[in-house]
Amino acid sequence: MSGAVRKDYVRPIDFKHGCVDMTHGSGGRAMAQLIEELFLRAFDNDYLRQGNDGALLPPPPAAAGRMVLATDAHVVSPLFFPGGDIGCLSVHGTINDVAVMGARPLWLAASFILEEGFPLADLQRIVESMAAAARDAGVPVVTGDTKVVERGKGDGIFITTTGFGWLTAGIDWRGDRAEEGDVILLSGGIGEHGMAILGQRENLAFDAPIVSDTAALHELVAAMQASGAAIRCLRDPTRGGLATTLNEIARQSHVGMLLDEAAIPLQPAVAAACEFLGLDPLYVANEGKLVAICAAADADCLLAAMRAHPLGAQAARIGSVHADPQHFVQMQTRFGGKRMVDWLNGEQLPRIC
Repeated sequence: MSGAVRKDYVRPIDFKHGCVDMTHGSGGRAMAQLIEELFLRAFDNDYLRQGNDGALLPPPPAAAGRMVLATDAHVVSPLFFPGGDIGCLSVHGTINDVAVMGARPLWLAASFILEEGFPLADLQRIVESMAAAARDAGVPVVTGDTKVVERGKGDGIFITTTGFGWLTAGIDWRGDRAEEGDVILLSGGIGEHGMAILGQRENLAFDAPIVSDTAALHELVAAMQASGAAIRCLRDPTRGGLATTLNEIARQSHVGMLLDEAAIPLQPAVAAACEFLGLDPLYVANEGKLVAICAAADADCLLAAMRAHPLGAQAARIGSVHADPQHFVQMQTRFGGKRMVDWLNGEQLPRIC
């Protein structure tokens, strides 16, 4: 055991066989050890190393602009799924919420609620995944908090992340800015995250593997912004899928929308799985896609910029905005008819993010 015990600590943390206990949230020595041995080591940066109740951050990078703040709670089940886990998902989801506002994500804060008895090996795996996602995105976790609840009063782990970003002057992408004649663009295939979660949760074996699309979209957004296109609004269609997101925008902007079913990207494996399970892919969650509403004159320019980026390679023009006092979203089907694309009714896939 020589050298295994860190200075000031009674015993080493057994990440291989150990479990979270109530002392890890008590504010005492065990909690300090967990923070230092796991969280600080994984997320290590100058701001976090300050060790205070909050992070002392530098001033914004530009004098003119606004701060964007977004927060997201993550309760996904299962915790690990094809293509990701709750750790990287909690980073990607919050970065994307900041990015689709047109802001540059700068920092993250993270809060963990742990259940007594949760395996430390799983916690370590989640935290390391989260740290890798933050490093890859260039958006550090600069402050955080950890709480422990009694066995049976949680469900392993819940993570809340808050993102801080800076919006430079002149950018104003909001859900109430869609106009008649605008074009609707989608960055890629829908339904991959939701079907990956469902397959893992229900132990379903699909003929072709379905992997979550979870990804940080801020670099794609930056490329779209650099195109100079007149972007009205960006959204990431997560819970409730593409259909719910477009209904939100239509209601905010007091417009209607018409989609082209044949133009909407959809992996054959996702389409087959949705058909087998009786699910409409328009309502299935995504974690690495975005919807853009832009002026018709700039649609080709913006679409080219999206397709030039790896996360937008399958981008497509999927519909248009028109006047409609009822704010309906409709879709031209493959058979030449039209159908309503209403709000999600009920809970199609619980705990998807």
